[in-house]
Amino acid sequence: MFGDREEAGRALGDALSKAGMEAGQPAVVFGIPRGGVLVATGVRAVVGGTLDVVVAAKVRAPFQPELGLGAAGPEGAFYLDELLVAELEVPAVYLERELRSRAEEIERRTALYRGDRPAPDVTGRRAVVVDDGIATGGTAVAALRWVRGLRPAELVLAAPVAPRGTERRLAAEADRIVFLAQPEPFVAVGRWYRNFDEVTDEMVREALGT
Repeated sequence: MFGDREEAGRALGDALSKAGMEAGQPAVVFGIPRGGVLVATGVRAVVGGTLDVVVAAKVRAPFQPELGLGAAGPEGAFYLDELLVAELEVPAVYLERELRSRAEEIERRTALYRGDRPAPDVTGRRAVVVDDGIATGGTAVAALRWVRGLRPAELVLAAPVAPRGTERRLAAEADRIVFLAQPEPFVAVGRWYRNFDEVTDEMVREALGT
């Protein structure tokens, strides 16, 4: 159980340090909004480096917007659960439209959070993608695929909590994965925080200094 997101981030930063990520090494810490940015703030306070943001959005099933078919990331990065898409017989034209809608939302939110700053150059640096918890993993995969395209020297996924077995499922997407806890039963990310209040856009921008 974590007190709040920043406390979880500092604990995650300590774990990353013990795993070989020392402060002062060239690193970019990407938070997935909204809650992941506050966790990333705590991580960066321990391991140093640059704090930035990677926006990802759920790809919604037709007539069931609460059901995720996968997730989209910036600049065309995406992940789809192909088995679920086939099971629901989702039309290709719907997926194209939904991915286009998600791309527009991601572009809008990225501009809101980052302002007019360009994405950081991570070539030859370690990139750490951080969220406040992993549920299905779709959002994390979309974010990782975008960051991978920036050609980091090493790509790390880090989160305070995730379901058991998640590390194995996501192993192909990151060079290293660090979770603090993998409880069973998992239920939901928010269950493992004493304070899991809503994070606003203003809080994200303040954390990023924009």
